[in-house]
Amino acid sequence: MGSSHTGCLIAGAGPAGLMLGMLLARAGVATVVLEKHDDFLRDFRGDTVHASTLRLMGELGLEDAFRELAHQHIHELQVLTDDGTYTLADFRRLPGRFKHITFLPQSDFLTFLLDEANRFGTFRFLRNSEVVAVTTDRGRVNGLRYRDADGEEHEIHADLTVAADGRRSVVRESAGLESRVFGSALDILWFRLSKRESDPGGMVGRLSGSQLLVRIERQNHWQTALAVCKGGYEELRLQGLDRFRETVAALSPFLADRVHEVRTWDDVKVLDVQIDRLRQWWRPGLLCIGDAAHTMSPIMGVGINLAVQDAVAAANILAEPLRNGTLGDRHLRRVQRRRLPPTAVLQRMQRFLQTRFLEPWIRGEGRSSTPLLLRILKRLPPLQGVPARAMAIGPRPEHPVASLR
Repeated sequence: MGSSHTGCLIAGAGPAGLMLGMLLARAGVATVVLEKHDDFLRDFRGDTVHASTLRLMGELGLEDAFRELAHQHIHELQVLTDDGTYTLADFRRLPGRFKHITFLPQSDFLTFLLDEANRFGTFRFLRNSEVVAVTTDRGRVNGLRYRDADGEEHEIHADLTVAADGRRSVVRESAGLESRVFGSALDILWFRLSKRESDPGGMVGRLSGSQLLVRIERQNHWQTALAVCKGGYEELRLQGLDRFRETVAALSPFLADRVHEVRTWDDVKVLDVQIDRLRQWWRPGLLCIGDAAHTMSPIMGVGINLAVQDAVAAANILAEPLRNGTLGDRHLRRVQRRRLPPTAVLQRMQRFLQTRFLEPWIRGEGRSSTPLLLRILKRLPPLQGVPARAMAIGPRPEHPVASLR
């Protein structure tokens, strides 16, 4: 078993891992990122790039290059009920230059970050490297053991190990860190349908009866989601695929002529909706960020934004002590203290929307065809900027310190 050493070792090449890796390499910290897959192509990854991330690209001098990537702008999030169309979030009310959110295939975004990180000699990226466990020395995490594409195991030791390997983090589990689980009574069924030029665009939620269908415009298809009660997928399967197609067609009639594109149940992916966060995001030698530290509900689409903000905060706090060899527990504690409050605020908002709005609706307990929240937002349009800001900027946006720019 071979081994080597680096300054920072990051598990997971998602938005959090690659953003942190790029920023640390930019600051002169020897950094290695491990990714268990060969590429970034995954079904139903979040493809939103938020206003705070767009501003970050400008602060790093990357705005022009980023703008060249194929993307779409969304200026509002609408909800269509049996009573009409309502605006849930109006991004044109955001402060600053970026009054929209951007849809960009996450694979393109991650490739962009990787290309930027590769400009620095302090950065190394290892594909097909599946983390097996953390390694320790006298109670301190000092690296990772991973398996390459040939099944051979290797170790990399590091001054700091970072878990950015998602909601089912192997690193977090191996390190024995405990989560506080808030639970959810919802599951999301994801599937894709083709898009045509005549289709209405944007990001729209459709509420009718006790159903919620969300359609999100992508470059050449619709990413579509149907919310069901926890465990409801099995009930739908018993009713049959034709009944599922009929439900989708009834909620979004312009898609009726292509629901047959869901050929089998294998075309429907189940997202087990979770909300949780670690009680402690670190232990000596190890830090968790992004979904590895806090699993978010897909409600509001804030997971990517929060992960990127975690990475910026971690780079701001950790780059200098990693460079000069003074990294200690106090620095890891500072990252959690910095990022816990905005995480808790957003999770509280998600839980409120789930328990007071979505879950009762899906159970058929709605008292009218349009929820009160939507009627209030329509009557008081300036309030549409509140959910827009929570989604696109968040409660504590981060800015890179001068040494990272």
